[in-house]
Amino acid sequence: MQKPMFTGTGVALVTPFNKDDSIDFKSLSNVVEHVINNKAEYLVALGTTGETPVLSDEEQQSVVRHVREINNGRVPLVVGMGGNNTSSLLEKIRRTDFQGIDAILTASPHYSKPSQKGIYMHYMAVAEASPLPVIIYNVPSRTGSNISAETTLSLASDNEKFAGIKEASGDMNQLMSIAAKKPDGFLLISGDDALALPMISLGGAGVISVIGNAFPRQFSEMVRLAMSNRWEEARSIHYSLLEIIGQLFTEGSPPGIKAALHILNICENHVRSPLTPVSRTTYNKLTELIKAIPI
Repeated sequence: MQKPMFTGTGVALVTPFNKDDSIDFKSLSNVVEHVINNKAEYLVALGTTGETPVLSDEEQQSVVRHVREINNGRVPLVVGMGGNNTSSLLEKIRRTDFQGIDAILTASPHYSKPSQKGIYMHYMAVAEASPLPVIIYNVPSRTGSNISAETTLSLASDNEKFAGIKEASGDMNQLMSIAAKKPDGFLLISGDDALALPMISLGGAGVISVIGNAFPRQFSEMVRLAMSNRWEEARSIHYSLLEIIGQLFTEGSPPGIKAALHILNICENHVRSPLTPVSRTTYNKLTELIKAIPI
């Protein structure tokens, strides 16, 4: 299993919408081409940034088909699949056509707040059902529960199907525990753009990025420089993007990145309810910050 294909910068793709709430496939093509042409290492469809919870099953399938078609095998493609009903998720995995897909990304069950034993059992069942490598996704701010370092390390050791973890807990002690004790080949991937650089310094393998939708060239280069131990150059890019990264999340994600992409004329500034577009104040601040970044 070639786990290193998920090193560097993966971009958690937005799902563009038209004014009438339908999926804007033309703009989705624009985003995919923008990301690939500017040298991000891989794509992630149907993540949180893609507003997956408000897409029907049919729409989710159409997004994956479209991204797969536009990508045409140029870079690895990861698809988000998750849920808080283990049996339903396993059935979804079994009936999915994984042609042209290289791995699945799956968050721990949301809302239910399972124990660490429950989280472990859920992921082991997913690994058994999946024909592809599995990237664990720990994002406590959205799921309501944390995957402990001990649980992550147990999963990594007990089934080689686990390619790595997208860690978005923000707990640096937890991240260091995973980095220090993880098996060789198990990837520690940042789930926070602002923490990508420090995580790489601790042994991380890159990032699954939000800002990469808008600035894939700059952010991917920062990650590559850091992974090549060119820290001074990497820090320069990191600090040049740090303020805009913060601004992108001021009113939640993905409304911030959708606004940025609109400012860059890549897609329209539409999100689906219950999300709302960012305020005029935030939009204007993003415009100001984006103008200062060399394109």
